[in-house]
Amino acid sequence: MASTFSYNSFGFLLILVAFSSLINISSAGRQIAPKTSIEFIRTSCSSTTYPKLCYESLLTQASMIQTSPQLIAHAALNVTLSTAKSTSAMMVKLAKSQGLKPTEVGAMQDCVEELEDTIDELRKSISEMGQIKGSNFALMINDIQTWVSAALTDENTCADGFGGKNMNGSIKTAVRSKIVTIAHLTSNALALVNSYASFHG
Repeated sequence: MASTFSYNSFGFLLILVAFSSLINISSAGRQIAPKTSIEFIRTSCSSTTYPKLCYESLLTQASMIQTSPQLIAHAALNVTLSTAKSTSAMMVKLAKSQGLKPTEVGAMQDCVEELEDTIDELRKSISEMGQIKGSNFALMINDIQTWVSAALTDENTCADGFGGKNMNGSIKTAVRSKIVTIAHLTSNALALVNSYASFHG
């Protein structure tokens, strides 16, 4: 029994290492951006709940963001979507691992469903943000705020599913950590969307 647990834990860790490598690779391609763009990101992120995460996640997008409230909100949504998709793929693989308890498999499957909803809501938000127009601004920004808020609720529901005591400790900690990161990114994106709405208003 101990050897099986060790094998499963090793496989689980390999998946996490691969997932972390993807993030490191994506952040390695950092481009040199104008100082004004970097300061704009720092200032904009200071109004979010998780400013350090906000700044670090958007710094690679500085050249594209420039000093635009719309573009920084759009970039934040894209970063959140990318992270949600990667985490969902990781959890699909984990759910198929041998040796997991039925409660663990069930929690992962439920979480994957919640993340699918999150991904759908973020995609709709990104699409709407790219088409937003002056005449319909209030209606469209309200849709975006509603979808991003719903995504945040889905992520919190997913995280709650791993709060029980009947979970493998390493799986519980690792999965909740990934979901919490997505929730924090979503919270930051929502704050930047709200700032854009206020700026436009």
